[in-house]
Amino acid sequence: MKILHTSDWHLGRSLYGRKRYDEFTAFLDWLAQTIEDERIDALIVAGDVFDTSTPSNRAQELYYRFLCKVSTSCCRHVVIIAGNHDSPSFLNAPKELLRALNVYVVGSKTEAIEDEAIVLQRDEQPEAIVCAVPYLRDKDIRTVEPGETIDDKNAKLVDGLKNHYADVCAIAEQKRFEFIKAGQTDIPIIAMGHLFTAGGKTVDGDGVRELYVGSLAHVEENVFPASIDYLALGHLHVPQSVGNKEHIRYCGSPIPMGYGEATQDKKVVLVNFNSTNPVIQEIQVPCFQQLVRIVGSLNDIHVKIEQLKQKESRAWLEIEYTGRDIIGNLREILDEALADSAMEIRRIKNKRVLDRLISAIDENETLDDLNAGDVFTSCLDAFDVPDEDREELTISYNEIIQSLDEEDVNVE
Repeated sequence: MKILHTSDWHLGRSLYGRKRYDEFTAFLDWLAQTIEDERIDALIVAGDVFDTSTPSNRAQELYYRFLCKVSTSCCRHVVIIAGNHDSPSFLNAPKELLRALNVYVVGSKTEAIEDEAIVLQRDEQPEAIVCAVPYLRDKDIRTVEPGETIDDKNAKLVDGLKNHYADVCAIAEQKRFEFIKAGQTDIPIIAMGHLFTAGGKTVDGDGVRELYVGSLAHVEENVFPASIDYLALGHLHVPQSVGNKEHIRYCGSPIPMGYGEATQDKKVVLVNFNSTNPVIQEIQVPCFQQLVRIVGSLNDIHVKIEQLKQKESRAWLEIEYTGRDIIGNLREILDEALADSAMEIRRIKNKRVLDRLISAIDENETLDDLNAGDVFTSCLDAFDVPDEDREELTISYNEIIQSLDEEDVNVE
């Protein structure tokens, strides 16, 4: 039996205001083709299907279209758990309908814990047992008591995670024992999870955050029962195994979520069960949209842009200017440099201007004391914008803010 492990799609995520639906579409098309090419029997998605708890209509369309496509392929089963970005109720709402497509969805800790131990069958014969444990929220696994210390909280969170996996895996073990008694053999137990393990690798700007507020409850590999033949994890965006256990793995996010992931190889994991011993293979995901970070002086930036233009790059750029001179029209200069290319600037960090702006703010003020209008006024002050120009600029700025506030975020 062949299993394909993926996670952290974050459908609907944008990059500094730029919609990324073309990337998501390309990835899901590639994933569907990979399923066919590798003759995958079951797809498991370890959480964070969507980027927010209220995904746009366009993100939902991509999700359901993909599931319909996979349901008509060689893939006989799809198992999806919720991550910390997902809305449990949103994912669970169509679960009964999706069952008709052989798609199992577990959005939250179930009232009947045996519902998280899913038996995958072929021709009414068991192929595998999946312990589909979703992201477990604090309230799911810990009872708050007065006078608790942070250490008490952390210990209770880890114990709660450990006990939940023990309970679900005990049910899976009992099911496997019954199948063996009935003459079935080689029934693997595959577990899923969305959590932060101790020593897990992250990168700057990936959006990965601590799952439990005020806590560093990272779980060790010994939290998971020994009966698990493969553990498919989500949450960390860097592909990696946990500790020294090759069968406990994060596959990572399939596309870079930010510029910190721009040079990282993205992967899905193919697990082949000829018996209960898995053969594990990583499959590299193609780059669907190049992200490039450029840091340096104005001359350094121009040199790098010219190199990219010679390669006919279509990259999205993050540019950080670190030169000594203050350049107030850096955006115009860079736009002109890119005028005859297909590249886009997604973000400019002008360190010299930022330093000047911060120094212009009263020493007793913090960003928490200011609203968006105050910051804009500080920018006008920092650049000594004449009074006669301020009114028109302020009106234009307020129009932009209003259009953002009134935007229907669920249109796409």
